[in-house]
Amino acid sequence: MHPRNVWQAMSRPGYLCSAWPWRSAAYLGTGAPAGAVALVGIAILAVLGGALAVVLVGLPLLVLTALAGLPVAWAERRRLGLVDLDPAPARHRVPAAGGLRVWLTTRLREQATWRELGYALLFAVLLWPVDALAVTVALLVPLSMVATPVMMATVGGGEEAKVLKQWTVTTWPSASGFAVLGAVLVALGAYVLGTAAGARAELTRLLIAPRDADLGVRVVELARSRVRLVDAFETERRRIERDLHDGAQQRLVALTMTLGLARLDAPDGPLAEQLARAHEEAGKALAELRELIHGIHPKVLADYGLEAAVNDAADRSPVPVHVDLDLPGRLSQSVEAAAYFVVCEALANVAKHSGADRARVSGGWAGGRLALRVRDDGRGGADARGGSGLTGLGDRVSVLDGRLSLSSPPGGPTELKVEFPCELTGPAAPCA
Repeated sequence: MHPRNVWQAMSRPGYLCSAWPWRSAAYLGTGAPAGAVALVGIAILAVLGGALAVVLVGLPLLVLTALAGLPVAWAERRRLGLVDLDPAPARHRVPAAGGLRVWLTTRLREQATWRELGYALLFAVLLWPVDALAVTVALLVPLSMVATPVMMATVGGGEEAKVLKQWTVTTWPSASGFAVLGAVLVALGAYVLGTAAGARAELTRLLIAPRDADLGVRVVELARSRVRLVDAFETERRRIERDLHDGAQQRLVALTMTLGLARLDAPDGPLAEQLARAHEEAGKALAELRELIHGIHPKVLADYGLEAAVNDAADRSPVPVHVDLDLPGRLSQSVEAAAYFVVCEALANVAKHSGADRARVSGGWAGGRLALRVRDDGRGGADARGGSGLTGLGDRVSVLDGRLSLSSPPGGPTELKVEFPCELTGPAAPCA
């Protein structure tokens, strides 16, 4: 596999014969002039902006100074490709709308802009001299020693040569010895260049293009996509409920009425008995369809909100349920649906397994959180992992950053708690 950066290349036998030493030298060598240009540019903008700020003319220059990290980081991300083949994309947000004002507001408010300004200042003051020093020590000094015989033959007229302006060489064996020593130092310098370039690149990426930022962006996008899937799921459930309610249910109602009228008009006999059975089966099918529609997405939840839907579920429970909710307004569809089905599942478990005489649903919305509690006076000992149906609901709650907990010691009582971070989306619906 081809190495992706200079660190990987240095760990391989063919590093000296590859292009990576020269790529490292190019990276560090271009850093010196780029840093000098950044230093001059930032200094001019800061001085002029500060001097002219009194007459307000310098304010735009001060804004440009704050944004000076943008072009520096743009150039640095491209230079980074010399020693690191992994992409280094910018971490800036896309403005919500067009126009210079929106763009400036977005850039000045995001952390990436100030990180890049900090890097630009560090680059302009400290890093580029280090780059120049590394290239000089690791490359230019050894190459000048390698060129000793050439210098002696040309500039020195075959009689002498100055090595690094420090030592005078007057014999050819000495010149050759310096050349051999320089060649050895060139090989060592290649590793010095790779080490310096790799460290320099890692620092640059850490400040303006961190590798873990991709993971953070992906995690955020994954969380958002999960929420979008939940919203899309709830929308689809409501569409199916509406189609069944307005389509199949109405047809079954019409069929039941038609069979009922036909049963009244038919004379006694086998035909009347068959019509009676058909009317009875149509009634059962209609009742089952209504239960199915209610299980998919109850219309009372969509029309009147969570409090009305929980009261409706309590009225349908075979165990007496007292409801005490404080909901000052409507919540998002996904939160209302998740909370409702958690309550319904809890009440179903109370009726099937708890042996309770009564149950209570309480809670409400406050401080940006919806908290609900379902408590019964049954025998206890419930376990969410035992097939109670709460495991799937717990996954659904977690998608919305909610928490679901169950407390059910042997002997009771059993209490189920669910919390969602959410905000009110509208006023409370009128009572049904």
